[in-house]
Parts: sequence; structure tokens; C-alpha cells
Amino acid sequence: MSYNQNEQLTFMAIHAHPDDEVFVTGVTLARLAQEGVRTILVTATRGEVGEVVDPDLDVAGKEAISGKLGEVREEELKVAAEALGVSELRFLDYRDSGMVGTEDNKNPLAFYNANFDEAVRRVVKLIREFRPQVVTTYEPFGGYGHPDHVQVHRVSVAAFAAAGEPRLYSELGLEAWQPQKLYYTLIPRSWFQQAAAVLRERGIDGPWNNPEMETASWGDPDEMLTTRFDGQDFIEQKLTAFRAHKTQIAPDNFMFVMPEDMRREGLGFEFFFLAQSKLSQSTLPTEGYEEDLFAGLR
Repeated sequence: MSYNQNEQLTFMAIHAHPDDEVFVTGVTLARLAQEGVRTILVTATRGEVGEVVDPDLDVAGKEAISGKLGEVREEELKVAAEALGVSELRFLDYRDSGMVGTEDNKNPLAFYNANFDEAVRRVVKLIREFRPQVVTTYEPFGGYGHPDHVQVHRVSVAAFAAAGEPRLYSELGLEAWQPQKLYYTLIPRSWFQQAAAVLRERGIDGPWNNPEMETASWGDPDEMLTTRFDGQDFIEQKLTAFRAHKTQIAPDNFMFVMPEDMRREGLGFEFFFLAQSKLSQSTLPTEGYEEDLFAGLR
């Protein structure tokens, strides 16, 4: 089905793990929710793999939750989603694939090993159910190359195209729906470099002090940016959502100790690349950045 102006404005963010939604779409989700846009958060896995950093847990406590980490992180995600005003939270019900080269990559239930057609079908079902005009996912490298992030990109791009084709996945029994805009979430390379330099100068510890981390290559090329979304009024909601992910984000994480003058710029704006648009006219300005993900739609 083609775009209908009478449809409720709906935004769908597709992510890999609990906590990813805060890093690159936190203030976006919060601001859009405040504006009355229905916000749909799709998460591929429950984050079953990874270190537990919650300082309230001792070694025994961390071991006790290791076998149910996915359940714990699902509950953390629900709290974070509530803080961001998310309308609906859905899972694709795959297992965390872990980092490249680990044993978790070989798990047949891991998202990276999923049957591609089945994974696309699951996303198409959600697109047709919620009928978003705007969809966001990761760029092809997935931010930092995590197998699940790369898979989210591949699956989301395919689903964006397939959802509007009635001959595909007709067994779902849902009317075809074509989202109008597909964005990739970005973090500008210049922001990473500037933040690392300032934090280093101010004596704040972090990976920017590790020469092996190659911070000069972090982030996405600035020339990819097409869209800058201002969510400075929603930084507190973003921080609250970060704090909800207790098993993954420690209280001394740089987001919480970042100087106030950096916080508004560093956490208050989120950046995107307009990868596809079905609109008849471009929404991108000749100079500067597009300021609204729903430009041309409202």
C-alpha cells in the first residue's frame, strides 16, 4: 500500500541488542514520542552474550544471572523503552551472536546464523503490522562490525523493500505496506575524535587513552551525514534509559561523567543518512542537514 496522509505517523527503529536503542536513537525516540508519533522498537536479540558490569553484583551474583542474562536484559530494555516513551517493543527472538571469532558465532540459534528469508519475513510482518512511514537501521558495517549489527542492516534493508510488495510473504495475511524513508544511524567521525581529545585532556579515563583502540578510525565519515535530529531537551530521558541497562553500562561510563558542555552536543543530537526515499521530492536541503526525519511527511 502506498503512503496515506491519514495514517498515524509511525517510526520504527530496528536494533540488534538491548542498549543499542539508547546510543543512536535515544533522544530521537523520546522527542518523537513527545510529538505524538507512534514509536516502535524492534530488537533482534536479548543480549544473551557479554560481560556483566553491574557494580551491585559480586562474582557470585554475576554467575547467578549468567544463565538467564537474556531475561535480565529484556527487563532492563523494558525499563529503558518506558523512559524513552516507546509505544511498542518487539523482539525478533534470535540469540545474541557475540563478537567476531567467538564460540557464540557458531551457535545455530545466533542471529547471524539465522535463515535470511525467515529473518526478513519477521521484520516484514512487523512493518505491515505497524505501518511505519520511517524506518531506521544501521549502516552496512553496523557501527563497529558486530555480526548482529551487520545482520540487522542486511535484514532491515531487504524487509524495507519486501514489505511493500504484495506478492512477497502473502502468507502473513497482512496488507502490503511500503515505508517512505529508510535511514541509517550514524555517529560522525569528527564527533568521536573531538570527544576523545576533550575527555583525554580533562583526565577522564576511557578507551581513548588506549593507543591500540585506533580512535582516529571510530565513527562514520562526516560526508555521509544527511540528517541531524535535535533532541537536546530529552537528554535526561536518554541518561535514564542508559542507567536502566545496569548489566551493560557501568555508573562511571563516560556518558555519565561527560562534562555538561559536551553533554548537550554529544548526547543531544543524533545523526542519520537518508538511504532511501519513496517521496516524489527530495527532503534534503541544498546546504546543511535535514532536521526532521518526517520531513515531507508532515
